[in-house]
Order: sequence, then structure tokens, then C-alpha cells
Amino acid sequence: MTDRAVDRRLTMVIHALSGGGAERVFCTLADHWAASGRDVTAITLGTADSDVFRLDARVRRVALGLMQESQGPWQRVRNTWTRLRRLRQAIRDAGAPRVISFTDKMNVLTLLACRDAPRHVVIAERSDPRHQSLGPVWEWLRRRTYPRCGVWVVQTPSVARYASRLVPSRPVVVIPNAVAPPAAAVPPPERRRSRIVGVGRLSPEKGFDLLIRAFARLSPWYPEWTLQILGEGPQRRVLEQLADSLGVRNRVQLAGWTDGPQAALLQASAFVLPSRYEGFPNALLEAMACGLPCVASDCESGPAEIIRDGVDGLLVPPEDVDALAEALRQLVSDQAHRARLGRRAEEVVSRFSPDAFFARWDDVLAAM
Repeated sequence: MTDRAVDRRLTMVIHALSGGGAERVFCTLADHWAASGRDVTAITLGTADSDVFRLDARVRRVALGLMQESQGPWQRVRNTWTRLRRLRQAIRDAGAPRVISFTDKMNVLTLLACRDAPRHVVIAERSDPRHQSLGPVWEWLRRRTYPRCGVWVVQTPSVARYASRLVPSRPVVVIPNAVAPPAAAVPPPERRRSRIVGVGRLSPEKGFDLLIRAFARLSPWYPEWTLQILGEGPQRRVLEQLADSLGVRNRVQLAGWTDGPQAALLQASAFVLPSRYEGFPNALLEAMACGLPCVASDCESGPAEIIRDGVDGLLVPPEDVDALAEALRQLVSDQAHRARLGRRAEEVVSRFSPDAFFARWDDVLAAM
């Protein structure tokens, strides 16, 4: 048996643990591997003070504290160089034979930091790179660094096809996110509130402007229904102003970010994912696990791999407010329809189980 075969050290890298789907999955994997006996080091560019998700005590936490804003292009170059140099040293200090990097720019930095042994690096894409542009410089760097990775993990077959064209000589592995059953019992429709809920960052790609417009079209005919959006982000003021202009501000609640949306999901009667593009949305998985009938944009990656249209949810064309409003009308007007979709939605916990998720990731490491 070689030294490498018994080396249980593993280094994981991400920008920060300050909230979001990628960060949650990162922590879930780190905790899993630490519990299974691996010596895990988790490195972030951000500080530990900004952590929202907490790691298992067995995970060694290295926070570089280098996420400060850059004032102008030259400072941006200096800050990027400092991050690269410090990241390279932190990875060397950890000494693990395998490195797993999460999210696009961090993948570029990690591959540059590991330029002497890039084949030991697994990169994980958490969104759809066909739509999430990094800007000209970072896109140029992505196209030159990604083909040097050991393995590229993506979440959907459509992104895998794109990835295989970018890195034709490297393995691309599809590992969708997982979801566990809710901690509390799933209530029947008659015990839920007349509330539609959405979960995600308040940013343009999440499409909450579309959801507010669709809800406003329904609101005069269904005055008992409200809309709650869990999340925080740069579009908060824009969305508040939109709700004001459409006359629904008193029925739209921007509730802020939470690391535990399950309570809100179990109280609501419908869930909407109005995204312009997605990776493999954790929020949609969690909503379905909570027995919610869901409406989702049929964007290029993600929702169509989760929702079986007409069976356990409804898919609508992206950025189509009319179609979104009609799908919502079908749900809010028909409790029996909500109940049928919600019962089948709960099957998501067996279709995307944590055991299968961990096994696929373990296979990636075993093959390196």
C-alpha cells in the first residue's frame, strides 16, 4: 500500500462561509469527511467572524481574512495577488494530497495556487457557468486554468456537456445536491397558511422581481394570500419599490436571510423558484421535501432535473410573468391540486438522498 493510499488529509477551499447554498454544501461535505476519519482543513478567504454555517469541531479552520473590497483596478490586482500568495501558502501548510475547491473564482485561484500539482485539485461548480459571467479577465483565466484540474464536479447533465467541451481531456462528474427529510412532520394543506414563499439571494438572477409582478396580478382575486421571500442581497430596495409601485407592499414580506428556512416552508402553501438561471437549487429541494407544491422556471440547468412537471410541481418558461401568474393561480385556487403535487414532491428525499450524494463524492476522491 502506498503512502498516498493511507493519507487521509484533505484540504477544502471556498471564498467564505457567510451564507448560501454553496457554503452549506461545503460545510456538509467537510463535516461528513471529518466524521468518517479524514483530517480535513477548510480554508476561506473571508474571516471566521463572518461565518454563518458552523463546521464540525474536528475540521481545522483556516480563515485568511482577505475579502476586503478593492478601490480601483490596481488595488484589485494587488489584492488578487495577495490572496493567491496567501492561499498557496495555506494549501502547502495543510499538506494534503487532495484539494477540493468550491465556486468559480475560487476554482481559478486554487488551480493557480496549486500550479505545481493541479491534477490533485477537484473543482466544484455550483451555478451555471454558461450564464454566470465572471467578467473578461476571470473568464479568460477560467478557460486557461480549468483544463488543468484533476476532476470537475458539476450538478446537472447540461452543465456537464458544456464542461466536457471546455476540459475535453479531464473527467467531468455529475453530482446533484441532496436533501434530507424535514425535522418536523409535514402538515396537510388545510393546516397551512395562505402564503406563497420564495427563498434565495435578492439578486437579479433569482428573478424575485418576476415573482412580485406575478403575485400582483393574482392579488385582487385572492386577497387572503401573501408572499414571503426569505433572503438578503443588493436588490432589496429595488424589490421593495417594485412592490410599492404595484400596490402589494403590505402583502409582500422580504423577511431577510435565515440559515433555517424549514419552519417557513412547513407553514406555507406553495413555493416559487422564479430564477433566470440556476445550478441545482437547494431551496427547491428543501421546499419539496417539506411537501410543498412548487412552481419553478424551466431554466437551462437545475429545476427540470428536480421537478417532474405536472407530477410533483409545475415548470414555466423563464422570465414569463404571464405563465408564472397562471401557474400560481392553479395552485392558490385549488387545494386538492396543491395536495396532490405536494404528496408526490416529498419523494424528492429518496430521489436525491444524502447517502447517494456522499457516496458519489467519496468515489471522486477514491478515483484520484
